[in-house]
Amino acid sequence: MSQINVRNLSNENDDGAPDIVGVSTFSATSYFVPPKGTTAQRPENPQPGDLRFNTDTASLEYFRGDTLNWTQIEMTSPDLNGGARAVISIGQASSPVGYNNIIEYSTIPTLGNATDFGDAGVTRDKLGAGASRTRGIFVGGEGGGNVIEYVTISSTGNAVNFGDIGHGAEMRFCSAASDSTRTFFGGGYTSSTLYDTIEYITTASTGNGVDFGNMTGGKNGPAALSSSTRGIFAGGSPAAGWGSDTNVINYITISTTGNAADFGDLSVARSRVQGCSNSTRGLVMGGVTPSVSDVIDYITTATLGNATDFGNLAAATERVASAASPTRAIGFAGIVPGTNLNTIQYVEILTTGNAVDFGDMTNASSGGAACSNAHGGL
Repeated sequence: MSQINVRNLSNENDDGAPDIVGVSTFSATSYFVPPKGTTAQRPENPQPGDLRFNTDTASLEYFRGDTLNWTQIEMTSPDLNGGARAVISIGQASSPVGYNNIIEYSTIPTLGNATDFGDAGVTRDKLGAGASRTRGIFVGGEGGGNVIEYVTISSTGNAVNFGDIGHGAEMRFCSAASDSTRTFFGGGYTSSTLYDTIEYITTASTGNGVDFGNMTGGKNGPAALSSSTRGIFAGGSPAAGWGSDTNVINYITISTTGNAADFGDLSVARSRVQGCSNSTRGLVMGGVTPSVSDVIDYITTATLGNATDFGNLAAATERVASAASPTRAIGFAGIVPGTNLNTIQYVEILTTGNAVDFGDMTNASSGGAACSNAHGGL
C-alpha cells in the first residue's frame, strides 16, 4: 500500500487548501483542522454536509440543506446527568398565592417530578422564555416590570439581571424563543396597550432589548417557537385584555431584522397558548378558544402552511409552560377553569398522539414559562 506524508497543502493562490476528492477516512490519532470563520463568513453556496468551525459560537457546524440551513454540532452533551434540561419559572402559584419567583427544572428524557433550581429576582406571571445551550432567558410578564433575567442551565442558582425590555413596558402575556445566538420576544399587552412589536437580545451577552420589527398585528398571549433559522408566533388575541382569538401564524428569519410574514393558520383560533419545537416540528399547546382547549397542533417549521392536529393534552388547559428536546415536548402546570395544576405531561414529537403523565411540579401554578438547552432552535 502506498503512503504519502504531507505537512501542508495549498492552492495556486496560497489562500486555502485544494479540493481532495475521494478521501474516505482519516486514520491519524491526533486531529484535523476544518475551515473556520464567523457566522457572517459562511460560504455563499454551501453544499449539504459541508463542515466548518464557527468562531462566533465556538462550535462545529454543518450545512443540512437549503431549507434546514446550518446546524451546530454539540461540543458538550446537554445531557446533564442523564438528559437535556428544562428550566421553568412558575408564574402565579397556589401556595403562596400570587405571583412567584420560584424556578424549577426537569430532566427531559426521564420521567419524574421537577426539582428546585433557585429563585428569580422578581415575582411575575404571564412571561416568556428562550434559551441557548448554556443560558435560559426569562422576559416580560405581569408584576415584574420590564425586567429580563437569565440563569445558567447546567447549574442551579438564582436568576441574574440581563437588562430591560427596549420599549419599557412589562409585556403581560408576551412570548419568547431562541436560536443559538439570539432570543427574540414579542406580543402581549400593558394596561390598554396591545403590542405587535418584536425585540431581540444576544443571549450570550447582557443588555436591553433591541427592536427587530413587527408582527402582522397585535398579539396577546401567542405561542413562540423556533428552528435554527425561523422564529414562529402562533395564535393570540388581537385585543388588549381579551377578545376574539386569532388562528394566524407569523414567522421571522431570526438572523435578520424585519417584520413578520404570514406562515399559515392554527387548526383552532386560540390565545394564552405555549409553543416549543425540535429542529423540524413546532408544537402549540392548549389555550382558550374562548373556552379552554386541550388541542395540540403541529407545524413543519421549514415550510409554510396550516397547522395539523397532533393530539390532546391530558385536560383542557391554558397557560401551560412548554419546552422541548429533539424527541420530547413537555407541558408544565397550567390552569384548568378555576384551578392551577402541578402536573407535567409530555408527547413524543416525531409521532402524533395524546399527552401522557411525566410527573409533578413542586407547586401548582399557571402563567409560567419554560425553556431548554436542547430545543429545535439550537
